[in-house]
Amino acid sequence: MIFDTDVFIWAQRGNLKAAALIDGCMDRAISLQTYMEFIEASKDKRQLRLNQDFLRSFAFQTLAFTENIGHRAAIYIEQFALSHGMRSADAIIAATASEHQRPLVTANAKHYRHLSDVEIVVLKP
Repeated sequence: MIFDTDVFIWAQRGNLKAAALIDGCMDRAISLQTYMEFIEASKDKRQLRLNQDFLRSFAFQTLAFTENIGHRAAIYIEQFALSHGMRSADAIIAATASEHQRPLVTANAKHYRHLSDVEIVVLKP
């Protein structure tokens, strides 16, 4: 599964459902976009190290941007920015899930529900 950034935020806030979802998954991955968002959310160097250690200790694979991911994300933006308010970061995360044919775990299903080619696993915190 590919995890959206919000799942990490919920886990950090002590949400047991988010923690169980992460812990119960053996094939954990994130988009490079998610990695950058998670690291960017660090408030100081201590939290930065904790966030990096979290990703390492749970063996998250970071999936790099590819030309196909960029192309698919651009198509999502063209199709859904005006009608559904799709933002570029969400388009990149969804395109990564689609290109790798893996489910996307998120608590923000509304950001992705209009995408027919991405399987969404909804975290209900």
